[in-house]
Amino acid sequence: MIELLTPREVDAARLSGQFVAKTLSDLRERIGPGTNLLEINDWAASMIRMAGARSCYVNYAPSFGRGPFGKVICTSVNDAVLHGLPYDYVLRDGDLLTLDFAASVNGWVTDSAISFVVGESHAPVDGHMIETTEKALLAGIHAAQSGARLGNISHAIGSVLESAGFEVNTEFGGHGVGSTMHQDPHIPNIGAPGRGYVLRPGLLLAVEPWVMDGTSKLVTAPDGWTLRSSNGRRTAHSEHTIAITESGPVILTQLA
Repeated sequence: MIELLTPREVDAARLSGQFVAKTLSDLRERIGPGTNLLEINDWAASMIRMAGARSCYVNYAPSFGRGPFGKVICTSVNDAVLHGLPYDYVLRDGDLLTLDFAASVNGWVTDSAISFVVGESHAPVDGHMIETTEKALLAGIHAAQSGARLGNISHAIGSVLESAGFEVNTEFGGHGVGSTMHQDPHIPNIGAPGRGYVLRPGLLLAVEPWVMDGTSKLVTAPDGWTLRSSNGRRTAHSEHTIAITESGPVILTQLA
């Protein structure tokens, strides 16, 4: 299903975007060496309750996971890149952590992800991967103009990722959001410009480039959810929810 929001509904979705952005920002400030992944989940759950929001993850049971997910945030560490199921793990200095968080506020869903090093970085590739996904994210957002094609976004993202030396996986990518999570259209992180769905005002898209060092192949962890690099090397992931408008894309999950 592809859902188009009215201008008034897009304005209402901004509140969700601000909540998701602030939650990720606040969590990043609290996290350091010694933080347990289950603590992060508990903190996020408390923020959801205090805001009167609704988790998009707890009861989520799509075909690509062993559902229901059961937690409110994805915490992917080091070689984990997507759908990291929080477990009893204490973060160490130098761990590379991705937080992926989606929530519904007043009926509208927004989704965002950030990657960062906990404590001091000990692997030069970490900064390169994180910076590359952030650059690819901005390139994809810039390409998301009303009247353009979906392939323009994919091409912009893929061009940045490949030029930085990364292989691109197309199994998982960006997606539509709105009144529910993971809607159509699917947004591969590589593609041809001028092809695919015509972007229209009112469309909300979660744009999310991600990379793995030295591979494009994923393996699923025994928990049935966490996706890891097949070679056991580090990963990074960046994501924003945007709204397509007549005057250009608007980032909803960026702090005002």
